[in-house]
Amino acid sequence: MVDHEADTSADTAVTDADVVDRRGALGVASDGVLARVRTGADELTGALRRVAEQVLSDPEAAARATIVELAERSGTSPATVTRFCRAMGFDGYADLRLGVAVETGRARSAGWTVDIGREIQPGDPLERVLEQLIAADTRAMHDTAALLDLAEVERAAVAIAGASRVNIFGASGSALVGEEMQFSLHRIGVAAWAWHDVHSGLAAAALLRPGDVALGISHSGQTREAIEMLAEGDSRGATTIALTGFRRSPLAELADIVLLTASQATTFRPDALSARHPQLVVLDLLYIAVAQRTHDRAHAAFRRTAQAVDGHKAARGVTA
Repeated sequence: MVDHEADTSADTAVTDADVVDRRGALGVASDGVLARVRTGADELTGALRRVAEQVLSDPEAAARATIVELAERSGTSPATVTRFCRAMGFDGYADLRLGVAVETGRARSAGWTVDIGREIQPGDPLERVLEQLIAADTRAMHDTAALLDLAEVERAAVAIAGASRVNIFGASGSALVGEEMQFSLHRIGVAAWAWHDVHSGLAAAALLRPGDVALGISHSGQTREAIEMLAEGDSRGATTIALTGFRRSPLAELADIVLLTASQATTFRPDALSARHPQLVVLDLLYIAVAQRTHDRAHAAFRRTAQAVDGHKAARGVTA
């Protein structure tokens, strides 16, 4: 039975202004359709959320379903499915259906769909677990590439290349990702620091000035510590960058520049953990973009830092 609750005010959390904003930001390409739905689902409520969950639970079935069938399976109405399509940046259901069909067909031919959504069992052989992890990470990488705005990466690279100081903020697992970025930037002569303690981070952010950069990392975009530290840097006039999985999260809405990543959760690796590899790829891209824009300085710094530690490598053929 179709639930016409879909047409009540519960779904007005996605307003016409939201729809316009999504269209401008996301476009309507078939690449990354499921990543777009996955990212947008957390921002939806009520019946619109149920449509998203139905599409994600069985994309191949959604690609074959009529608008009435999808409405029935999600317990909503055709009108709600149409509104969901508009919220995702599509002109109508036909466009969404085609995009999902193209993406699932590509994933099937590339082998990305191998057991991605399956629970890992205690008795599973490591060969199967490895295949599932590779498939999940491959899908997450491709989804990230589809979501990522390269113009935003360009803006971030220009800001970092010209900054006198770069502060990187993150907590828990995001702190580890931030430390990796700090290490990379430091090797090419960029004055960068990574902060995970909120007190130290706030103190460092308070010393930022216009022309400096503050980079906040949080997959959910809701980590209070990262938000507070980035907000302090913003209040001091620094250029703020957010690396997150959610465009409309508090962290993203605070930032001047937003870099989006996707994730593909598996057993024992929820979204925050499975997002780590895509985050590292995006930050590697940003690091290389900075190195390109500071080529001579970066090359010289990299050579000097490599020479400085070269004496600590064991000679070939010598064992401890």
